[in-house]
Amino acid sequence: MLTVDQIEMHYGAAIALRGVSLEARQGSVTCLLGRNRVGKTSTLRAVTGMHAVSSGRITWEGEDITNLPAYERARRGIATVPQGRDIFPLMTVRENLETGLALLPRGQRRLPDEIFDLFPVLAKMMARRGGDLSGGQQQQLAIARALVIRPRLLVLDEPTEGIQPSIIKDIGRVIDSLGQRGDMAILLVEQYFDFAFELAQQIVVLDRGRVVVSGAAETLEADDVRRYVAI
Repeated sequence: MLTVDQIEMHYGAAIALRGVSLEARQGSVTCLLGRNRVGKTSTLRAVTGMHAVSSGRITWEGEDITNLPAYERARRGIATVPQGRDIFPLMTVRENLETGLALLPRGQRRLPDEIFDLFPVLAKMMARRGGDLSGGQQQQLAIARALVIRPRLLVLDEPTEGIQPSIIKDIGRVIDSLGQRGDMAILLVEQYFDFAFELAQQIVVLDRGRVVVSGAAETLEADDVRRYVAI
């Protein structure tokens, strides 16, 4: 389980997060919702070690990881799919996927068959450069690259952004499948209200850097959540 306990974060003098707390459990999808610039990505950056918190505590599988660098969190099974995908455009699909292998013990440095079961289109494009893929294909590549390290926590920052509807459905099915498998916790930032509510077991809504709504998706009133998400 991931536990985020009363974290605060600053960018210089600006306060990005104010006492944010949440949990992400194995076999469950936890979704962060909210308008733009309310602290969703900042929360993910805190969890993955991309930005230090000012106060509070982050624990993963019982270990305090608050001050661990990002690469040490990756070694502990925390994988991230950043907003904008951040694939390597001049590297092939195979080379992009293989960048995750360095984190694994030498005997496990192979691409898992699972990623091609989840994203069969990638198996046909292994020699193509990442920059030549469509936006939807790049997003699938970014998720597959994160899965190479066999994560136990998968962090996704707006995986549907700029993606065509057919690929959004495919990504939704993959996230749901990974969650139901039971050995992985998923922390998802999403803008699309319906997409989030279909997938998530837990919902956390942020506004101005604070948690304003939190709970099991099945117990929350959609209108209570929607008013913090609608523009």
